[in-house]
Amino acid sequence: MAYWLFKSEPDTFSLDDLQKLGHSPWDGVRNYQARNYLRSMKPGDQGFFYHSRVDPPGIAGLCKVISQPYADPTALDPKSKYFDEKSTPDNQRWSLVEVAYAEHFAHFVTLEQLRTHPNLGKMLVTRKGNRLSITPVEPDEWNIVLQLGRGK
Repeated sequence: MAYWLFKSEPDTFSLDDLQKLGHSPWDGVRNYQARNYLRSMKPGDQGFFYHSRVDPPGIAGLCKVISQPYADPTALDPKSKYFDEKSTPDNQRWSLVEVAYAEHFAHFVTLEQLRTHPNLGKMLVTRKGNRLSITPVEPDEWNIVLQLGRGK
């Protein structure tokens, strides 16, 4: 099993939205490095659900990967804001996975908490200028953030 951080703007799609739906495709990824991370995911992988572009940004809870990666249909839909004119049915450049709601944290874990924690300073999300919507999380980082979020 692998661990991931999924980043979303809550006014676009929040952990509350995922909870209401139960599960949803994680579509619209248009960065090659994030896409490659996405393509390496497997059902059962666990994820932090990170709210970006809020004050303060941080981790609201957990989600889990419930599908193999597959072609992102929004890339072929001219009406979608994620349309990619270079994608074709035979050469689909973008992928997605389905994610399911897992839990809300008792304590929202802020980016500042991640940056100042002595054992979390190397998390990719803490790096200045990191704009990737998906990043891997190391197992020891996962366990520390779980403790912070669950208040244990």
